[in-house]
Amino acid sequence: MDSENQLQTTEQVSPLAHAASLMAANSDLDVTKLKELLELQERYEAIQAKKAYSAAMTAFKANPPEIIKDKTVSYGQTSYNHASLGNVTSCINVALSKHGLSASWLTGQSEGGIQVTCRISHIHGHSESTSLSAPPDDSGKKNKIQQISSTITYLERYTLLALTGLATYEGDDDANAAEKPPQGPPKPTGKQIAAIQAIAADLQESAPPDMTISVKELTALLYSSKGCYPDEKTVVGDVVAWIITNGKTGQIMVPTKKEKQEEAPGKAQFKYQCNNDECGIRFPVDEAKGTKDKPLCKMCGSDNIERAVD
Repeated sequence: MDSENQLQTTEQVSPLAHAASLMAANSDLDVTKLKELLELQERYEAIQAKKAYSAAMTAFKANPPEIIKDKTVSYGQTSYNHASLGNVTSCINVALSKHGLSASWLTGQSEGGIQVTCRISHIHGHSESTSLSAPPDDSGKKNKIQQISSTITYLERYTLLALTGLATYEGDDDANAAEKPPQGPPKPTGKQIAAIQAIAADLQESAPPDMTISVKELTALLYSSKGCYPDEKTVVGDVVAWIITNGKTGQIMVPTKKEKQEEAPGKAQFKYQCNNDECGIRFPVDEAKGTKDKPLCKMCGSDNIERAVD
């Protein structure tokens, strides 16, 4: 064993282990000295636990979960989207648990309002916390208990986001909510579109001959059920199994349209080709969005499309 490895081995021996070796070598070890070693052991374990927490949190932030705003709140002329507590906690806690971390909350109430403290703990014992306080939420037509519950839910959501250093997808916009209408689901990226199309193709193999898997309906189902879109083709099999197992295939099937060539044999069928690098799909002319004078891609909404013969 070289000197470097010997040094590492020595540094990794805890004070308690060192005390045990001393006692084995000398049964008359001074009690005061042993007490000092035990106190040193406690400090040693606290430092090691903090290091483990920092390493786990760094690993968590290296691949953070994407949190989608999945709920719309409307009252009077005010309307805004936000990420629900259930969505925030489920996304974050699953990711935290992979690194030995977990989140919990403590709540308190005083004349000054409601205080919520979020604590994230590591399996080795170290934990860190942050607190926020606010008065009861009297917006809308909430009763007293609902006002308290609403504030606690809001503070639990934001203390967890603050302590993990995460943000919801596109960020919440409560302050400007009255000036902006609620936003719909985000458009899928090129990779997500490719994954969705692969899922549709797999499902189509087991669909009845007179039915077609609708990519549009499939996209809506995935977002409403999962709060996000698949972005890797490696998960196609899992998503297909989930759809079939939960009996959701019927929700995304539409009657197959008869091709025009059946009515006019030999006539060329025109389709649109999207030239957007992140999309690139081909689709029937009659499925284009926009207007007749300015057609748009049915998937990504791009006007960079051209006709192509199928």
